[in-house]
Amino acid sequence: MAKRQEKQKKGYLGHRSHGRGNVKNRRGSGNRGGRGLAGVDKHKWSWATKHFGGTYFGKVGFNKPSQDRQPKVAHLYDINQKAMLNQLEKKEGKYVFEFDGKILATGSVTLPLSIRAGSWSKNVEEKLKAAGGAISRLHEEKAHAEKKAA
Repeated sequence: MAKRQEKQKKGYLGHRSHGRGNVKNRRGSGNRGGRGLAGVDKHKWSWATKHFGGTYFGKVGFNKPSQDRQPKVAHLYDINQKAMLNQLEKKEGKYVFEFDGKILATGSVTLPLSIRAGSWSKNVEEKLKAAGGAISRLHEEKAHAEKKAA
């Protein structure tokens, strides 16, 4: 016949608390500071931050919006200045500038510029035509070139 497991109590006969500390210990839920998650925001705070990683009470603080959400911008006076300093390539009598962003009409244009950009403001076209330049969409030309290649 199989031998039954001995009771743990046997080794503690004659001892008042059976190795569990003071007699008052292990008496009700008050000894552990409440049942469940009671006191998580008070006396069990360090336990909560360790186990929940600081997310038990929801989001804390805010996330700064990334800088990539700001549109890329170029000004006409900057482009004109680069053309004056011969920093732009010249084709067919016009300085060529490509930009994957928005062109703003800040400043004046003194040289003929050929600009390919993602977008531009209303006054850009007027200023470029007055100086003998032109502007076109960068993405449309790329898509048109890909269609021809295919």
